[in-house]
Amino acid sequence: MTTYLVTGATGFIGGNLAQRLLARGDTVHAIVREGSRERFEAKAQHWPGGENLKVVSGDLLEPMMGVGEEWIAEHRGKIDHAFHLAAIYDMTASEARNEELNTGGTAHLLELVAELQPGTLHHVSSVAVAGSYEGVFTEQMFDEGQTLPSPYHRTKFESEKLVREMSAVPWRIYRPAVVIGDSRTGKIDKVDGPYYFFKAIRRARNVLPSWLPLVGPEIGETNIVPVDFVADAIVEIAHKPGLDGSAFHLASPKMISSAAALNDFAKAADAPHLALRLPPGPLDPLTAQTNALLRSLPGVTTVADTVLDEFGIPAEVIEHTGFTCSFDTTQTDAALAGSGIEVPALADYAQVIWDYWENHLDAGGFASSSLRAALNGRTVVITGGSSGIGRSAALEIAAAGGTPLLVARSLDKLEEVKAEIELAGGSAYCYSADLSDMESIDELVTTILAQHASVDMIVNNAGRSIRRSLANSLDRFHDYERTMQLNYFGAIRLVMGFIPHMQQRRFGHIVNVSSIGVQASPPRFGAYVASKAALDAWTRVVSSELIGDNITFTTIHMPLVRTPMIAPTKMYDHFPAISPDEAGSMVCDALRRKPKQINTRLGTVAEVGYALAPKLLDQILNAAFRVFPESAASSGREAAPEQKASIEQMAMANLMKGVHW
Repeated sequence: MTTYLVTGATGFIGGNLAQRLLARGDTVHAIVREGSRERFEAKAQHWPGGENLKVVSGDLLEPMMGVGEEWIAEHRGKIDHAFHLAAIYDMTASEARNEELNTGGTAHLLELVAELQPGTLHHVSSVAVAGSYEGVFTEQMFDEGQTLPSPYHRTKFESEKLVREMSAVPWRIYRPAVVIGDSRTGKIDKVDGPYYFFKAIRRARNVLPSWLPLVGPEIGETNIVPVDFVADAIVEIAHKPGLDGSAFHLASPKMISSAAALNDFAKAADAPHLALRLPPGPLDPLTAQTNALLRSLPGVTTVADTVLDEFGIPAEVIEHTGFTCSFDTTQTDAALAGSGIEVPALADYAQVIWDYWENHLDAGGFASSSLRAALNGRTVVITGGSSGIGRSAALEIAAAGGTPLLVARSLDKLEEVKAEIELAGGSAYCYSADLSDMESIDELVTTILAQHASVDMIVNNAGRSIRRSLANSLDRFHDYERTMQLNYFGAIRLVMGFIPHMQQRRFGHIVNVSSIGVQASPPRFGAYVASKAALDAWTRVVSSELIGDNITFTTIHMPLVRTPMIAPTKMYDHFPAISPDEAGSMVCDALRRKPKQINTRLGTVAEVGYALAPKLLDQILNAAFRVFPESAASSGREAAPEQKASIEQMAMANLMKGVHW
């Protein structure tokens, strides 16, 4: 059995490496700070081979890594491979912090290695050692007189130099490029590198149609690799004989422009992309002078920093977006030949990277510490909680420490959502009620207030949509009555039931899931839009009455969501729509920030358009009325086996993305 020592196993690359070593059936000793030990052991027990993990208390900042003398004596000469991954990767960290963790930490590791005498030391460095070198940086290169533009670049260079000059045992060095999530699952544990730009991509998607081409500057070339390639490559190369004293670039053989990489993620996000990139040219000196002049003006730097801060992009990241050199991978390619381990094309896995970030790491910014601060310990009533938007919002609320009170007619489906929440470590309660029945709502309110000390928030999500033209509704007035009964009367009856309780506690927030249709007035939705518009109007009126009691409202003008409610209109199968998880995150954003409204750009444009040119908007909507047919269900016909959208319908649906047609 092979025995390994790993530093940095609590980190992203280190954790992936440790899992692969354990999966071989071998023993892994992981040096972990005492404060992180319990959490790390709990996570590692679910790894295949986790029973062979031995946690060693230590600290990167202490001599000999803080490892006890008895442990060193017991394991001297018994470690086959030592992997050093403990370091800091943070462009915003101070020079002292980089020096302390990267250079100082490596020095302490080398002290430990000198005592333990493992067979080989495997040091994970970075392509950052190339600094601002211009040209091709080969794996044989190291100290070429290159400029090292940041504390991170300098300390990674210094750390590698220490290993080369001071290691008491044979060494191998690995230089990963920009490492992102797993190419198969998208999993990553923090925002880094290209992830800093994801909020800007999401913002562009929310305010601009995806077909709109953008123009921007060329911002240099980058080199991106997924963590599974990096970990697999290290394990493979570490066990190949005859490679000591070599460095390996764990990078893509081909560079990619930073703009092209961001376009791959923009495509995955269904966001606008850079169609024209302005290359560097003869006007660069003039541009630089202009930029310097602008930044010297009072307030300009503050404004620029504020804009970057809005998107969560550190200024230091902007400065180091592109590489000045490319990276030769000849030795790495030779070592990996025949193993099947290679760098996948970014375009092939950008979608899973984006999806994981949006649904887990960031979730639109709503699954953050600020969401936990807003919801931890709060009780949230969610109507329509058995599926779709309600289910997604409930899962996110529970993950943030809130307690969802799930309301719907079907108790069985509610129990399934509750079980899903409890399996993830949260708590929830289920209540069956008919929200179109006023007596049922009153009973629901009484029951909830009797069983819970407080109701802090309400999400009016349950609703009914009817897509039927006026011509087909002349003998169906009940369509209007039943839609109004649930979407308007049911919603306000529920809120009114809890208002005295909220007034007494002087706290409450209500989120009404309205519709983009209230702003865009699409044809065939007279009954549905009228019911949502009534809820909007009621909310605007009572908001001013209740704000003095610290009771607030958010109206979400929700775009088209792919839920069971739109399933009867088969044409929608071919139209762009957001997912229930995206819609659920919008609900959580409303609970977190408590804005007056959450709108899409298109909805706002439609609202302004109607105010400025109502007749013109009528003509545009009439064109849509003629392009989109009546559904089989609304006209009393049997649905066709396959109701495909025409080119005209697809064009209009994508032009006005999110509108119910």
